[in-house]
Amino acid sequence: MSDDAGHGEMLEVADIQKVMEVLPHRYPFLMIDKVIKMKDGVSGTGIKNVTINEQFFQGHFAGNPVMPGVLMIEAMAQTAITIVACADGIDTKDKVAFFMSIDNARFRKPVVPGDQLEIPVELVKKRGNVWKFHGEAFVEGALACEAHFAAIAIDTAE
Repeated sequence: MSDDAGHGEMLEVADIQKVMEVLPHRYPFLMIDKVIKMKDGVSGTGIKNVTINEQFFQGHFAGNPVMPGVLMIEAMAQTAITIVACADGIDTKDKVAFFMSIDNARFRKPVVPGDQLEIPVELVKKRGNVWKFHGEAFVEGALACEAHFAAIAIDTAE
């Protein structure tokens, strides 16, 4: 962790090991490589290095590979859950987060192999075990995707 320009807030990075510790997702459905700039469970930025080796490029679209928009929204959700789980010290072993809603999704720019997605996500509201977020995905500063979404944490322990 490093200090945020003397403002007293601590910034945290979740590397791939930490991401895999808090998320149940694995290849080919793990959509983020790390989360940077995490602040107090309310914001952070996911990083996804998009490579031609991604399984979805085999059929989306042959000869003109484009990352599916729904997978960019999934990357936002994985970023959000990582931010919340790391900040609150939540043991995610017996919990799973599910989408409740996706609103105002907009797709602005195709994402192709070789791109790096920067995925800033911000907590908008929390009520009980329900979280609402706003997320965006950028490639080299250009907005590729944005959406509002909500998730609920379900306890899977019996």
